[in-house]
Amino acid sequence: MDAVNQPLIVKHLGHQEYQPVWHAMQKFTAERDDQTTDQLWLVEHPPVFTQGLAGKAEHILAAGDIPVIQVDRGGQVTYHGPGQIVAYPMINLHRH
Repeated sequence: MDAVNQPLIVKHLGHQEYQPVWHAMQKFTAERDDQTTDQLWLVEHPPVFTQGLAGKAEHILAAGDIPVIQVDRGGQVTYHGPGQIVAYPMINLHRH
């Protein structure tokens, strides 16, 4: 069965720090090929702000003790925290 016809793999990652998950996504993307099965990663992060390429320090009004992580995605600032389940689609868009 080729990757286009394979079911999507859903990974429930539980509660994890943002940076290790972000680095794992980068590694998955760098190592995948045309036969790699698409995945959906579900995870809950402890409090963290991620600042995308359009983000500026003044966009975060009161971070307090919450870490701010500069990331290579588009957009400005996103808060992730307990009670939020984040879905990261790891999908080869060239196939679909």
